[in-house]
Amino acid sequence: MTGTDWFSAHRDRLDGALAAIRSRGYYSAFPESPSPRVYGETAAADGKAAFEAHLGTTYPVETPGSDGTVSTEQSPYGLPLQVQYPRTTEAGLDELLAAARKGMIDWRKGGIETRVGVTCEILDRLHKRVFELANAVQFTSGQAFVMAFQAGGAHALDRALEAIAYAYEEMNRYPAEAVWEKPAKGDPIRMQKNFTVVGRGVALVIGCNTFPTWNSWPGLFASLVTGNAVVVKPHPLAVLPLAITVDVCREVLTEAGFDPNLVTLAAEQPGDGLAKPLAQRPEVKLIDFTGGSEFGQWLEQNATQAEVFTEKAGVNAVIIDSTDSFKALCNNLAFTLALYSGQMCTTTQNLFVPAGGIQTDEGPKSFDEVGAGIANSIGKLLADDARAVELLGGIVNPAVISRLEKAPEYGDVVLESRAITHPAFPAAVVRTPLLVAIDAKAEEVYGRECFGPVSFVVRTGGTDESIELFRQTVTAGGAMTAGIYSTSEDVLDTAREAALEVGVALSENLTGQVFVNQSAAFSDFHGTGANPAANATYTDGAYVASRFRVIQSRRHV
Repeated sequence: MTGTDWFSAHRDRLDGALAAIRSRGYYSAFPESPSPRVYGETAAADGKAAFEAHLGTTYPVETPGSDGTVSTEQSPYGLPLQVQYPRTTEAGLDELLAAARKGMIDWRKGGIETRVGVTCEILDRLHKRVFELANAVQFTSGQAFVMAFQAGGAHALDRALEAIAYAYEEMNRYPAEAVWEKPAKGDPIRMQKNFTVVGRGVALVIGCNTFPTWNSWPGLFASLVTGNAVVVKPHPLAVLPLAITVDVCREVLTEAGFDPNLVTLAAEQPGDGLAKPLAQRPEVKLIDFTGGSEFGQWLEQNATQAEVFTEKAGVNAVIIDSTDSFKALCNNLAFTLALYSGQMCTTTQNLFVPAGGIQTDEGPKSFDEVGAGIANSIGKLLADDARAVELLGGIVNPAVISRLEKAPEYGDVVLESRAITHPAFPAAVVRTPLLVAIDAKAEEVYGRECFGPVSFVVRTGGTDESIELFRQTVTAGGAMTAGIYSTSEDVLDTAREAALEVGVALSENLTGQVFVNQSAAFSDFHGTGANPAANATYTDGAYVASRFRVIQSRRHV
């Protein structure tokens, strides 16, 4: 099939996405349940077998300019992966980038509908391999399987489709051709004008360890569909999910008659430092990065030839003022803090609670009782080890353990973290959340990110101070999420205004099955681009519009 055939084949899915981004209502193009009733009786076993077939092999993906192979992944579950990938070094960048650029003219000439059709077909084929991808995400990131299937598979596909939908809308904002006519003495002046969407150049996607697909696919597909070539540089500990992605991209591009080197994999040996020389190459015009603030800021300051989209670290907070459902508040926050052991850029770190306590449906609760209520809910949620590991997953790297072990020094431990032995993977490192109570004056502690299963219950002078500390910490360090619990409309209004001022999305009184660290594609914006935690959002028009330019030609009629 051609790209235009695929555009027609996937038109209903695209139209659903376009309608959803305009209405902000619920929409999902890819089922999030791994149930056999949804995907078939053998889908899970087939996907697992496909994943296992990669172990100990050389992944069959070609990278121009590569030199030898690398095997860098170490599973948080202790499973030997030992997959070899073509190694890209700085010496091979000339060849890699020349190959990436070679197919861009034909890719541009293919036109908008062809590029949309090809990228939608790629998503469709990735969806057919969703169980294989889920296993790859699970065993490289440490996510539990269901989370890997949802966040690393179905939800990541939705976010990628969302980016394609925004790009389709933005690329079609202007007509492809127009006749311009200006009145004049005698005959009017008439000109034929053509407007062509042209990609910026080579795009670089720098993957992360914790969410290799969810964080990489929006930028990858936003750049590819707008006419750019894409070099994917995965995190050395999470290569396989992106190798599969690149493999599928190249397969579909080839079938459509385009150069497969429009999408390439650039795997490196740890310590190679490939991201910096790649990011500063003049051919690279777009960069998508998820990771620590230090390198994100380096990219923003030094990759000046490129448009840089960064999602960095933040200090996420929940303000607790009052509630009409204390039990539900505690249960909701317990799930929030336990999910993937807090290894999410959206997980709440700071819980601002008045020293004098709060009003609840169960009567007044002291500061200590609020902390104890949340701790008790966490304990109940994770009481059964076999259930707990399916929520916590594995600790992704030793730095998380180091932070976890040091955190009790900062204040009074409200809930100790405990080690859990994974029943299926005894080598996995699994830890429950740690809660530490500290005073508001200890801003040097809670004012910076402590990534992992560590949260601080911050004792404030009252809700007014809680909101002010929230405002200060987000202004200085950024945040991806924020929450407020209050029965007072005045307090909610004040919190909303503060959130608008500092540029962070706010969740109010979450006591049901929606959690502050989750976001829904097509409806919720992930990040805002309005505070130091991220300079862009997944996804909006601004996220895609700067990835192309509209170049015109004109002539007299």
